[in-house]
Amino acid sequence: MAAQPQAWQPFRNPRYGAIRVGIGRLMHWHFRHFVERRRRDHAIDYIAGVPILVVPGVLNPRLMRTGEFFARQLRTGLLSAQAEVLDMGTGSGVCAVFAARAGCRVVAVDINPQAARCARINVLMNRCEDRVEVLVGDLFGPLGGRRFDLVLFNPPFLQGTPRDDADRAWRSTDVPERFAAGLRDHLTASGSALLLLSSFADPELYIGPLRQCKFDMRVVTQRRFVNEQLTLLRLTPQAGAP
Repeated sequence: MAAQPQAWQPFRNPRYGAIRVGIGRLMHWHFRHFVERRRRDHAIDYIAGVPILVVPGVLNPRLMRTGEFFARQLRTGLLSAQAEVLDMGTGSGVCAVFAARAGCRVVAVDINPQAARCARINVLMNRCEDRVEVLVGDLFGPLGGRRFDLVLFNPPFLQGTPRDDADRAWRSTDVPERFAAGLRDHLTASGSALLLLSSFADPELYIGPLRQCKFDMRVVTQRRFVNEQLTLLRLTPQAGAP
């Protein structure tokens, strides 16, 4: 019998306190001043054998590990063929590509025009253009009243004002609240969302608003690295909640 998902529990390890936040900020600084500078040109990485082009100004899903981790989880039975999927904050489009390869119809959204361009290239490169639509916009803004069976979100973890479009992959001032407030109106009757959280930032930034908006949260999977814990949550609207 498959293991049942666990209810969300806060990170209890003492290393996930002020140290966690400090490491997150250091990671962000290191990426912007060293890793990002080494990637001023286009580069192609492979994730589970799938080629993903990364252009300047777009977060590399392998270098920062969260995008690769999320995409690989989509190969473990989380997707239903023919499902309508929203890939929020698509970045390079890696999760959109993996969902499309699984037979889903995907809408990919990113506020960064360079990321949307990168995602379109990866969709074409992986021959998924008949199943993926890429839009530029802020969260649910470009979607109107469209609803989805599954929403994927690898969000900006850090709280603060982004310096530029590329930095929106890291920082935000109000994304957790606006995502929680708008999610229910873009899910089908049986729809849910998958949200990735990192211990580099305070998970309560997202958990608190989701509780207020009456979502149940279950842990789908977790992975611990030497300096980080990644948690993939399934979000489901509570029955009977407005």
